[in-house]
Amino acid sequence: MESESRPSTLAADSQVAAPRDEVVDALTGTPSFEAGHAGRGAGPHAMALVESGDARRGVVTFLTLTFALTYLIEFGLIAAGVRFEPLGASSAGASTMLTAQLVVAMTMWVPAFSAFVTIRFVTHESFAATGLRFGSWRPYVATLVLVPLAFAATYAITWGLGLGEPDWQLKELTASLTAAGADVADAGAAPPANIVLPALLVASMFLAPFVNSVFGFGEEFGWRGYLLPKLTPLGKPAAYLLLGVIWGLWHAPLIAVGFNYPGYPVLGVLAMIGMTTTLGIYINELTLHYRSSILAGWVHGVFNSQAYGVWRILFPGTNPLLGGMTGLVGMAVWTALGLSTAWFLGRRPGAPEG
Repeated sequence: MESESRPSTLAADSQVAAPRDEVVDALTGTPSFEAGHAGRGAGPHAMALVESGDARRGVVTFLTLTFALTYLIEFGLIAAGVRFEPLGASSAGASTMLTAQLVVAMTMWVPAFSAFVTIRFVTHESFAATGLRFGSWRPYVATLVLVPLAFAATYAITWGLGLGEPDWQLKELTASLTAAGADVADAGAAPPANIVLPALLVASMFLAPFVNSVFGFGEEFGWRGYLLPKLTPLGKPAAYLLLGVIWGLWHAPLIAVGFNYPGYPVLGVLAMIGMTTTLGIYINELTLHYRSSILAGWVHGVFNSQAYGVWRILFPGTNPLLGGMTGLVGMAVWTALGLSTAWFLGRRPGAPEG
């Protein structure tokens, strides 16, 4: 990092340093991810990154592409009659909803595509700065334990506060499947709940994350790999808040038609911003410390595996604004997890492991 006494040499020095950093990255496997550490104390070089015309043009290009492509796809689905309502309650046919689910899953790769286009054709930066590395294995294992525990705590608190009740016999699931046309109402037509629930829990912990993290990386390469380092010179609180708002608003069209917050098209968008901001603390801290957007994709995948797995089936009647992973209870748990992670990682200064 250059001293403040030589501001006129910043541009020239950065041009010389760039190839040198890429050589170091190639030899060590550790991308510079320089802006990620600038959030601890934004120096002149970091501020030059965020203030430069290339950086501003890159961020504007990335956000424009990401929102335009996503909204175009999702408003197309909405125009086709897609609504994310409880299973069996949607006016769209089962095949239409299945297609919509697949399209939404593929839309998760729009931020990665937009970041690639921006870097390759607009700013011509090094992809090394996006944290495209696995890094240490430890945070992957820790996430596989901590996130399910956070979900368990969230729904235990939700139950304790009377904001939701567990459906141990899966009556709601059976009714929904029957309404959707599945023949599960007869005795013996479906496995008992004491088999289904443990199976769903095991699958959500040890199978689903490996699939969901592929789609999660599609988002996180854009959000945490590209955009977060551009925002950290503003300082961590501002960067985390701004990224949380952007991430939440990116979901707005689907929220308006029932995704995550059925029945709350406006308040649901605000609540989604709260959830993405508080959950983002944990993902941001791990991404910056371990300099890995692949790790961010893994965290996203583990979260989605729990969020759309056993817990919503077990607690079907939870108010999404107050309880569960999308409500105020969830936001409090994600905040606690994120801040405790920041405190823990802050006690381990120096280069990240791996």
